[in-house]
Amino acid sequence: MTLRIYGLPGPMGSKRHLGHGVMVESSKKVKPWRSDVMAAVVGAYQGPLIAAPVSVEVVFLFSRPKGHYGKQGLRASAPLHLVSQGAGDIDKLCRSTLDGISAGAGGALLRDDSQVVSLRASKRYCAAGERPGALLTVIVLAERS
Repeated sequence: MTLRIYGLPGPMGSKRHLGHGVMVESSKKVKPWRSDVMAAVVGAYQGPLIAAPVSVEVVFLFSRPKGHYGKQGLRASAPLHLVSQGAGDIDKLCRSTLDGISAGAGGALLRDDSQVVSLRASKRYCAAGERPGALLTVIVLAERS
């Protein structure tokens, strides 16, 4: 199954303690991103929760900053790879995305993200005509009996 998720990928951040055992996510991008992921799953998948091991591939897509463009379009000096700290670490982007597909965090695809036994992730700038978000592929793996 391949899903196209639209929105601004939000990395899982550190938690902040408010007192009395209450912890809140420090990144304001996580909640909207998880909602975008959950909406994409609900729109594309109507089956039961997957309980088998899965392989996941995710490509995170980010808009290019205006500084990458000149009068003639994309500058030759514009970087190919996204390494900005503002976009987030790839492992934290994966954590928030996998939470969005897991029932334990409100998702509707996997019973739990511990079922992910193989993960491949990349992040890049959007190509011409692409919108920010992610391409998420989930492959159910066969279990030996």
